[in-house]
Amino acid sequence: MFYCVSSGCSAAGIANALWSMMETCADLATRRKRVIMQPLSERKRGVDKTKLELGTIKTLVIKIGTNLLSGKAAFDGRVMEECVKEICRLKHARDMNILVVSSGAIGCGMRELGLAERPKSLPLKQAVAAVGQATLMHNYEILFKTFGKGLGTAQILLTLSDLDNRQTYLNIRNTLNALFDMKMVVPIINENDTTAVEELRFSDNDTLAARIAAKINADLLIILTDVDGLYDKNPERYASAKLIEYIKSITPDMIEKAGGAGSVAATGGMRTKLEAAKMACASGVPVVIANGQRSGILHGVLEGSAPHTAFAPAKTALSHRKRWIAFGRAVRGTLYIDLGALQALQNKGKSLLPAGIVRIEGEFNAGDAVRICDPCGMEIARGLVNYPSGDIRRIQGRKSKEITALLGHKDFDEVIHRDNMVLV
Repeated sequence: MFYCVSSGCSAAGIANALWSMMETCADLATRRKRVIMQPLSERKRGVDKTKLELGTIKTLVIKIGTNLLSGKAAFDGRVMEECVKEICRLKHARDMNILVVSSGAIGCGMRELGLAERPKSLPLKQAVAAVGQATLMHNYEILFKTFGKGLGTAQILLTLSDLDNRQTYLNIRNTLNALFDMKMVVPIINENDTTAVEELRFSDNDTLAARIAAKINADLLIILTDVDGLYDKNPERYASAKLIEYIKSITPDMIEKAGGAGSVAATGGMRTKLEAAKMACASGVPVVIANGQRSGILHGVLEGSAPHTAFAPAKTALSHRKRWIAFGRAVRGTLYIDLGALQALQNKGKSLLPAGIVRIEGEFNAGDAVRICDPCGMEIARGLVNYPSGDIRRIQGRKSKEITALLGHKDFDEVIHRDNMVLV
């Protein structure tokens, strides 16, 4: 939406302003569509960058999606059994640290309660999850005891608030490292659906898996779903759809075109998987999306023989503190900035000053995490604010030297300091 800030704006002036903004958004959109992908035919000419040598992977995070554990129904444990068998073989053969992020609590609860549709209200979701979580972990425990040759499981339930606090964020890593040191334990992580409120949810276990992979410095995140990976078009609608086997950079345009959830028990979809892959890759963790319904898929991915989509990690990984700012905090609001501020942040490494802020959404306090969006509404960064939302509304669009006169005090020149900001 466009606003005329002067009562004396002429029709021609408004038209010129609109045209300038349209050109700016078109230019930004063009830059965002520059997707760097490498098809198999090109990779064969040189080094196969998507083949992951089994011996190089020490810590592996595996996300098992709801679609694999439920299909179009509430719960089906056949894929779970095959995944557990493979995990057991990998643990014993390679002494790998393996962590599983598993969906399925609500699906298990739906089966136990005889529900045909996913609950819609939060209290009912939490009640069904409470029923299903015990069943889900019981299934994992029995399978690992049956096929694990001494392997055991550990249950960890998390909410976004557990990662919102810096101290608990660090404690989670320490706990997981201690479990890895035990050698014969496979941690099973799920979101604590029974206590999480909507404002403090991960939204899906793809996001949870990416954040955990980043937190423990995993060597690889494998997201198992019911398709072979990311296609150039919807394979269910187009027979000519081709699997994209290597992606160097995930763009907003790719995320925008991705699909949603596909089963009655699911919350995510390909879009959430791309968003999760972007998080993990920014933290230096490579990501693979693969089909968990294929026999031997984990070995196939690690040996490069199974179809999949591989996402390259960033050349320079974010520090743990920057990861916490970008992915570990609940976002409380949004700051929209003008083109000059966008260029200063992206090209010059500057802090965000009040002069570059044009609009604010949400209510938040100093120290909270917020999104920073460009003139077209696309998120370009996240950061920790120095001022509460009420104060920022009073100083937006104004110079830093005016802050004292406007607020009666000036604690900082910038709304978000560069050290407390992460470009995304």
